[in-house]
Amino acid sequence: MQPQFYNIVNDEQRGSEQTHRVTDPRTEDELWPCPIATTQDFEDAVTAAQKAFVGWSKTTVPERQALLVKLAENLQEHQNELIDILAKESGKSKLMASIDIQASVAQCLYYSKTALEDEVQYEDATTKVIATHIPLGVVGAICPWNFPLILSNIKVVSSLVTGNCIIVKPSPFTPYAVMKWIELARGILPPGVLQVLNGGADLGALMTIHPGIAKISFTGTIATGKRVMASCAKTLKKVTLELAGNDACIVCADADLDKTIPSVASGGFFNAGQVCVASKRIYVHKNIYDEFLSRLVKEVEASYSITADATKPSLFGPLSNKVQFEAVKSIFADCKTQGFNIVTGGIDKTNNLPGKGFWLPPTIVSNPPEDCYLVKEEQFGPILPVLSWSDEDDVIARSNLANAGLGASVYSRDLAQAERIARRLEAGGVWINQAERPNFGAFFGGIKDSGFGGEMGRQGLLSYSDTKCLHFAK
Repeated sequence: MQPQFYNIVNDEQRGSEQTHRVTDPRTEDELWPCPIATTQDFEDAVTAAQKAFVGWSKTTVPERQALLVKLAENLQEHQNELIDILAKESGKSKLMASIDIQASVAQCLYYSKTALEDEVQYEDATTKVIATHIPLGVVGAICPWNFPLILSNIKVVSSLVTGNCIIVKPSPFTPYAVMKWIELARGILPPGVLQVLNGGADLGALMTIHPGIAKISFTGTIATGKRVMASCAKTLKKVTLELAGNDACIVCADADLDKTIPSVASGGFFNAGQVCVASKRIYVHKNIYDEFLSRLVKEVEASYSITADATKPSLFGPLSNKVQFEAVKSIFADCKTQGFNIVTGGIDKTNNLPGKGFWLPPTIVSNPPEDCYLVKEEQFGPILPVLSWSDEDDVIARSNLANAGLGASVYSRDLAQAERIARRLEAGGVWINQAERPNFGAFFGGIKDSGFGGEMGRQGLLSYSDTKCLHFAK
């Protein structure tokens, strides 16, 4: 039976005369009709959220956290249905889709035990100052396509535990699983607290200018993020932007290659490189460069080969949509045109690619020029430059691009050296002897062009709250 999808406004299912269909990235088959929200749907959702906020904002933190547990249980109960939908729309294997859902469950459970608390900020003989954290109102979540549930859910649970209502706009490339998840969650929360609307850039633009929305949380490209921020300024909205990465990975001469090689391969090719903090530029000390490159090629060819059958447990898949496929394919073509040393993969080796789908092979390029597009810009796909270095100051300077500051990684047996390098890297998070993976218990945000503000962890909840100080005279 074909699944049905709805916009959810005030806990009501809403269809639309206008629909669109997503393409399965594995097969290029058209999927199911998906209703596009109207301007009236959006206005109704904002009105419902504002009305619900009056009561929801007065609930206690324990009351909200108890409902987060119910949301987690609901995700678990419907995980098989959601896995099937998510795998189809995103091109992920069933294993990867399951990771998306289980991480969302874990996020719910983490915030069911984590929240902002009142704190004494100052006290002397005459005054006591207590800081308390109050909800903002209605949050608009503009979400990406690479991990649809994880990256929507973190905005949802952060909003809910802080007492906000939220309207979710999933990516039009991957709307189905998020819409179905929020539909299945109806009845857990009061109507109007959690709603979902499907639409494109025009709907996102409406969210950024509407005076009834107090905050926008956006995950996406740098260019769009700048437009979002400029638009939010018109109504002085709070705004959180998680933008492009292009993470540098520095491998020192003393790195334990038995552990480093599979970790770097995972950092670069997990989900075909479509991860905001994927390792996207690998800098390897010249003393181990040849051995590292040879072993990395073998690891990638063994562990990240193309597996067309989504039921097989693969961590590698197609590009998630036609637009991204064409963008990354152009980087492949540029590397070929410029005669770079492609040591595995490349667009010429298409004999093992499925006949249909947005597939590109895992590809490694040895020592391309530092100023080429592949190195300077985030590729967000399965092609990885591996460059050599010899001087610590030099590799740090090369790593610290002006347009990238989301994550980075360092590999070394000498933890003092690794920490020294990590502290000099201009990134919001640095992973030492492990691939970059955001932890929902740790604050996550980019610096420079990689973002504004951040989310996750207790600190991330501050971006979903205003801090009010109560000054008591003794």
